[in-house]
Amino acid sequence: MSLSTRTVRLLIRIAISVIVAIVFVLHITDRPGFEIIERVENYLYDARVRATLPGGVDERIVIIDIDEASQVQLGQWPWERQTLASIVDVLFDTYQIRALGFDVLFAEAGRSGGNDAFAEAFIARDVITGFVFKDSLAANEPEFTGTLPPPIIPAQDVAGFSVPFVRAEGFTGTLAALQENAAGGGLFDSPLIDSDGVFRRTPLVQQYRGDLYPTLALAVVHAAGGAPPLGFEFASDSRRGIDLEAFRIGDARIPVDARAAVFIPFRGPQESFRFIPARDIVNQTVPLELLQGKIALVGASAAGLLDLRSTPVGQRYIGVEVHANLVAGLLDGTIRQQPAWSDGLEISVLLLIGAMLALLLPRLSPQAALLLVAGILATAMAGNLWLWNSHSLVIPLASVFGYTLACGLLHITYGFFVEQKNKRHLSQVFGQYIPPRVVEELDASGAEVSLQGETRRMSVMFSDVRGFTTISEGLEARELTQMMNEFLTPFTRVIQQHRGTIDKYMGDCVMAFWGAPLADEQHARNSLLAAFGMIDAVRLLDAPFAAKGWPAVRVGVGIATGDMNVGNMGSEFRIAYTVMGDTVNLGSRLEGLTKQYGVDILVCENTARDVPDFHFRELDLVRVKGKQKPVAIFEPLGIASELDESTLRSLADYEKALSLYRRQEWQQAGQLFENLAEQQDALLYNVYLDRIKRFRHEPPGADWDGVFDHLSK
Repeated sequence: MSLSTRTVRLLIRIAISVIVAIVFVLHITDRPGFEIIERVENYLYDARVRATLPGGVDERIVIIDIDEASQVQLGQWPWERQTLASIVDVLFDTYQIRALGFDVLFAEAGRSGGNDAFAEAFIARDVITGFVFKDSLAANEPEFTGTLPPPIIPAQDVAGFSVPFVRAEGFTGTLAALQENAAGGGLFDSPLIDSDGVFRRTPLVQQYRGDLYPTLALAVVHAAGGAPPLGFEFASDSRRGIDLEAFRIGDARIPVDARAAVFIPFRGPQESFRFIPARDIVNQTVPLELLQGKIALVGASAAGLLDLRSTPVGQRYIGVEVHANLVAGLLDGTIRQQPAWSDGLEISVLLLIGAMLALLLPRLSPQAALLLVAGILATAMAGNLWLWNSHSLVIPLASVFGYTLACGLLHITYGFFVEQKNKRHLSQVFGQYIPPRVVEELDASGAEVSLQGETRRMSVMFSDVRGFTTISEGLEARELTQMMNEFLTPFTRVIQQHRGTIDKYMGDCVMAFWGAPLADEQHARNSLLAAFGMIDAVRLLDAPFAAKGWPAVRVGVGIATGDMNVGNMGSEFRIAYTVMGDTVNLGSRLEGLTKQYGVDILVCENTARDVPDFHFRELDLVRVKGKQKPVAIFEPLGIASELDESTLRSLADYEKALSLYRRQEWQQAGQLFENLAEQQDALLYNVYLDRIKRFRHEPPGADWDGVFDHLSK
């Protein structure tokens, strides 16, 4: 069974949404990932970070800065170990800091000794050294140098996990003498830099030979907090890697991803933390309140030391301040998380958007379609920002944005170049017959339309100007043409407003039909409403016509409902979309009879039956020229519920008189018709009075069926 045009279009729309969705689902599930989408995602992530920075300076964390000015006083870096020992002593003894972390690697002995003094400065103090893991080893490269601190979580405590931790192949550690006296050590390498070179995430821990070692920020926070117990939190207590949800520091819960990594919670642009030159510590010129009870990090801002990172909030961001941001986030619990279910949410949103675009875009104009796409993007952004701000969730946006734009563009392109082509074809074929609104509906419905001949139940209308010959003889040709144009324009407008198809203009006659090319279940009612509208439109022309010296125009309208042939008909020289058949001929005959009964509108029995909410007056049972079977003809009086009591009483008297007439009770019928004629001067009553007068002298016979034969058109 062949599919309808509408079904085919819908399937194509669905196919567009599904095919584009597959591309983005493959990216979401990394099978494979697409670099361009990843770049857009990184850009959107950075934009959200910059748009929601809390700002301000965090006074809890200070940075002891190895800057140019300090190097002028204390010498080029690396400084003498005795100098460093003095800085540590001053920070703890004089300024009473809470903890100290070194974003500096002490892998070698000092140039002129002093290592013992420096190591002694670590004793009984929360000093965290820094070290670097290697993710790979070159040929002949030693696996390690220096010493590692004790692991933050030993191998036996993670032996049952299947978490895909970032794993190291080697390390560059701290001198053994220093590390042995330190409270711990932390990593400051960046193994998770994104493909665009931007530092957005860092693992809280890395694994080496089964043991887990902390990042510098985690080690500092752990030491500053009194070394509370550490652990992992898994969904459903399944202890499977895919279910890793959080890292525990005592009672604090830090959300992490599947690799135990976190997003750096940047507070603001560079210098969101107080930088204190190291020379000011040596000179002890810093006010006590700036350091007392604070966490201090030692790092370098001097350009020559090259400790700069590319971050979402700055292309040349000082490395030690990245650690400061993470320390603050760990203390405050402001770490954002990309939940494990974000992939499922992304895919669900894509499918929802795809369905919306496939179902809604075909119904919209290109401008409205663009507004819909823009609305979807705005809604997606608003929802994403709500999750970002209210729940600290990082839900990817690039796939939703990219899918909406790509899918929307393809749908709009398909609609414009394919469906609009079909609409233009429909307009070319039917535009001269039917109103543009119906052309729109015809296209939107996807209904099969054919110009080939077919039989349908429809309604046809004929209207004609009464006394047109007399009117035309009294006007010049130019005036007659102008008058007909002004007359036919409102006629045509009314027909089209009621979904009619203009068949043709035949001089002063208009032919129209309802029910094709677009099927119309209300074709009889719409044709009748159009007829009343045409009568009203003609009466509204009286004043402007009189002002121009033109005669008033009156029309008769005939409507017939029934089966008729419709399609393109004609010859190889000329063809037209029209209707033919007995019903069409009847409609023409009914229009001709309106003037003989003195009514504006005549309809056949089928039309009257198909419009039950209207009240009709049966005028006669007639045999029109060209037909042997008699037909009942009716005058529509209006919507039944709107008729007044006077009209209903007259109608009841008329129906009684007509019944007496058909029973050949001439005396009583004539009396009733005379009473009606006295109440209203109507041609119809005089028609029956004339017949009764004739039948009294020439009775029609006992077998008379009440039919009146009209021998003329």
